[in-house]
Amino acid sequence: MRATLCLPTERGFSTRGSVVLTGGRRPRKLDPIRIEMAARYNSVLLRIAFRLGIFLFLAGTAGFASEAQAPAAPAAASAAATASELGTVKAIAGSTITMTTDAGQAVTVNVANGAKVLQLAVGSTDLKTATPGQLSDIAVGDRVLVTGRAGEGAASFNALRVVLMKSSAIAEMQAAQQADWKARGVGGIVSTVDAASGAITLTSGAKKLVVNTTGKTEFKRFSGDSVKYEDAKPGTLAQIQKNDQLQARGTKSADGATIAAEEVVSGSFLNLSGLVTSIVPGSGIDVATGTITLKDLATHKGMTVDVTAKSEIHNLPLQMATMFAARSGGGQGGGRGGRGGGGAGANGGGGGAGQGAGQGAGQGDAAGARRSAGADLSQMMARLPASTLADLKVGDAVMIVASQASAGSSTVTAISLLSGVEPILTANPNGGMDLSMSIGGGGGGGGE
Repeated sequence: MRATLCLPTERGFSTRGSVVLTGGRRPRKLDPIRIEMAARYNSVLLRIAFRLGIFLFLAGTAGFASEAQAPAAPAAASAAATASELGTVKAIAGSTITMTTDAGQAVTVNVANGAKVLQLAVGSTDLKTATPGQLSDIAVGDRVLVTGRAGEGAASFNALRVVLMKSSAIAEMQAAQQADWKARGVGGIVSTVDAASGAITLTSGAKKLVVNTTGKTEFKRFSGDSVKYEDAKPGTLAQIQKNDQLQARGTKSADGATIAAEEVVSGSFLNLSGLVTSIVPGSGIDVATGTITLKDLATHKGMTVDVTAKSEIHNLPLQMATMFAARSGGGQGGGRGGRGGGGAGANGGGGGAGQGAGQGAGQGDAAGARRSAGADLSQMMARLPASTLADLKVGDAVMIVASQASAGSSTVTAISLLSGVEPILTANPNGGMDLSMSIGGGGGGGGE
């Protein structure tokens, strides 16, 4: 029996110099050429095996990565497709809700079977506090936040979840806010702002009052097309400028001359008054909107006023208009020399220093009376009969609170428009009373 043993004499896989031992025989030297060929062959096989192993490893890694990433793509696509809409319910039929979004768009919402309905308390932003509800809980006027996916049409939406705030709860909260503003609120036109101390001086009717603010005071700014409290945006003290309209809520001093403000809401608005010279109604579905022109009595400048879906239009009954005309100095011709100022009366005349002094005091009293009457009228506007652009006619007398896109522009956007004010403009030929914003019937520039 023969045994063969190959002994490599060098490091590595080379067999060069190896010998073969056979039982009972002397070692025989191997053929060098054959040894070299075997070594090369073994080396080639080793390199091929190594490279093949690397290839299979990389291929396996790539396959695993692609498998791991495959489920992420649908998840990302699903997240991207999820959307939401916030607005007010206008109609509901079965599982279909018609709502108007806060952007003013009408959307038809189809609530899917099994969709979650959650009822959230007014003022809460934490869904963990929401309670389960039913589709039947939703009514016209309620506020809803629907989450799901856009439908096939531009104005359709498929809801998988509906978060509900009841209109009755919203009304209760607003009533409480309005009562608090009425009890603890003041308002007027900004005279000065002291940025260092945070003190704001207001002209309120015939009086001056000081609003003291601190780092804890909450500032809000009315948006350009609304004086509604709920439409106000977060603001700062630095935004408040002279002639802005401002309301503050907080703790009043015993004499009512100062207030430690917890909340301040302000905005920059124009007061216009005059006779309507043209009316261009909107077209299509926007017939409630349009454009009017008038010549402002105070500046004698022609103005173009855009009336939008958010513009509030009211009509002042003749009896009330006559009463406010008398309060504002009717019969005295007490016109305004400018915005908020008391211009010289039409019946002015010489007569000595005493008469002139008395006349100046009378003019100041008339200006204060106009501001006071204007503040009261502002507070009353929300309770006046609602009107529309279609009710206006060329030649009607109007008073307007408007926002201005840029200073000096002759085109403005109507926020509030009051018609039926002929007696007031007749009594004040240089311009009607300044109207102001009013939160809860509470400050409105009227003060106390």
